[in-house]
Amino acid sequence: QVQLVESGGGSVQAGGSLILSCVASGMRARTYCMGWARQIPGKEREGLARIYSGTGSTLYADSVKGRFTISQNNAKNEVYLAMNNLAPEDTAVYYCALDPGCQTDVPGYAYWGPGTQVTVSS
Repeated sequence: QVQLVESGGGSVQAGGSLILSCVASGMRARTYCMGWARQIPGKEREGLARIYSGTGSTLYADSVKGRFTISQNNAKNEVYLAMNNLAPEDTAVYYCALDPGCQTDVPGYAYWGPGTQVTVSS
């Protein structure tokens, strides 16, 4: 069974940076997509970025393009999200997700971690 665990969340002041990490276990497919999403209470989950394990190709939401960078270490089954120039509106629970088929946007991915809180203060 696929399991995902995020780490690296916390509190930071506006303009600061954080790096989130996610480790996946139990994955049997040779290639897959991993991504990051966030959710604010009362709002829908927002896909932020995804990366394809086979080629490393990436895709970003407009809201984070140029500020967030997704990367991977396939040998460790890990994916990262480097977040720069954070703003209070980035405050949310951030989730790591994985999908073997890579046929949907991140919110539709099959497997999810429990999430990690990111709080940005002004």
